[in-house]
Amino acid sequence: MDLAFIVTIFLIGFIGSYISGMLGIGGSIIKYPMLLYIPPMFGIAAFTAHEVSGISAVQVFFATIGGVWAYRKGGYLNKTLIAYMGVSILIGSFIGGFGSKLMSESGINVIYGILALIAVVMMFIPKKGIDEIPFDQVTFNKWLASGLALIVGVGAGIVGAAGAFLLVPIMLVVLKIPTRMTIASSLAITFISSIGATIGKISTGQVDYYPAFIMVIASLIASPLGAIAGKKINTKVLQIVLALLILATALKIWMDIL
Repeated sequence: MDLAFIVTIFLIGFIGSYISGMLGIGGSIIKYPMLLYIPPMFGIAAFTAHEVSGISAVQVFFATIGGVWAYRKGGYLNKTLIAYMGVSILIGSFIGGFGSKLMSESGINVIYGILALIAVVMMFIPKKGIDEIPFDQVTFNKWLASGLALIVGVGAGIVGAAGAFLLVPIMLVVLKIPTRMTIASSLAITFISSIGATIGKISTGQVDYYPAFIMVIASLIASPLGAIAGKKINTKVLQIVLALLILATALKIWMDIL
């Protein structure tokens, strides 16, 4: 593998992981299309959808560790929310990650496109007053949270994402969790989800280890830096940036599918 390959994969991992730490997502919403389209654009490599989803699953595992570590202080992590949604999404992501071996390339891309489209719609639904709730007074429907996390986990496991790009709008819009608590807690839930997706992908031989290793190194550097930046940025700005990123990705995926 030459220097151009290493630099390209590292930059994809770095950019995606920085945004991951800042917005509370695992980063696959950005890195999946980047890995699929950028390397072949420069004639460096051409990964299949199965390989991209496998690399993404492993990378998300490490990206979220860095993000959670940066948010560990300040009361941002809602442990009850993490426990209920984490267990459900772990089960779902393992089922999705293992079962994705049986799906076609186009099938994986369609699932990804559907998930991104749902996330876009939810991100543009008005979210009034949620950031005025004190962290110690946050409440939510535990069974609804668990059920939604299970469904997200299956879809996310299929595409090698950890599902945070769907978890974040669900936590903001449906469960009414404040933005900064959503960002921090979703990183922890995403970390748990990525365990199931990673085991599923590795056990079915869908991981290309060399680019995955490069992406992991980039993640461990960039994700904590993104989390530090995310604490300083206005919550409305964070929501708008995430919504626009998901929208752009959804449009690109659906243009290719159709």
